[in-house]
Amino acid sequence: MTLDPIITGRTSGGRPLFTAIAALCLIIMYAPALYLLLASLNPGEQLGLVAPSHYSLTWYVALVDDRRLFAALEESAIVGLATAVLATPIGLSAALAYRAMTRTRSLFFLVILSAMFVPGTIEGLGLSVVLRLVRVSPSWFTVTIGHLLWALPFAVTVSLIGLSAVKTSTIAAARDLGAGPLRAFVDVTLPLMRGSLISSFIFAFLLSLNEHARAYYLVGRQNTLPLYMFGAMNSGASPTIYAFSGAILAVSFAAVGLVLFAVARRQSSYRLGSLRGDRGKALDQLSVGSFRGAGPISAAGNR
Repeated sequence: MTLDPIITGRTSGGRPLFTAIAALCLIIMYAPALYLLLASLNPGEQLGLVAPSHYSLTWYVALVDDRRLFAALEESAIVGLATAVLATPIGLSAALAYRAMTRTRSLFFLVILSAMFVPGTIEGLGLSVVLRLVRVSPSWFTVTIGHLLWALPFAVTVSLIGLSAVKTSTIAAARDLGAGPLRAFVDVTLPLMRGSLISSFIFAFLLSLNEHARAYYLVGRQNTLPLYMFGAMNSGASPTIYAFSGAILAVSFAAVGLVLFAVARRQSSYRLGSLRGDRGKALDQLSVGSFRGAGPISAAGNR
């Protein structure tokens, strides 16, 4: 007996097996987050689950008065936005350069991807030493440089995926119609890559928001959010940290739900539009066929 029928899903035993594996993976992924979300509703100071009848928003209310936490969140938001704003166009430029290359393409892509495998502690330490040599003081600017080096390989990869959907024949057609290189890029390439550019921006922002190792060596007076939360956990965390984590999870789940709803609604409207278009074509063909069928009859009547 071979495993081919099970792997390809042609047997009744294959689907339950893979369904159970997928469910187990989802449980492992989301169980810690859901536990933290439910534990944040505990009104006590010790982390743990309580009965639903004892759920309280006490620590969510206290979260509003935690100024240091919101200052760290503001610092991380500034660094994340700066990283995303820089990484997206640089990643797009690198993807365009990769597409224009012929011989050194593989080497160029290997050099870019190698940055993913550099440990964050080594990269952050080395960058901090170099910045001190050129007398650059630690600040949100130095953290942005470190996060940019971390996010660039991912931005380039996402841009390459989006650029692969842009056919050279499409750009050549725009050039044949009289569009210059810049006009063809703005009117043809960028609209076709809109989704990948948005993904690259969000990806770079999230990578920066969650980055800890590089920021540890490059941060100035104001901590980023991961550094603040790590320090708060080591010094005996206030339950407001758990409430903040629960709020982030709730906002994340809501955002993902809204995106999925918008995508489903767009697909349903697209299907409805295509269905109406097919009905319109069928009616046109029917009317043409009726007109053609009535031709001989009317001709016979005239005779």
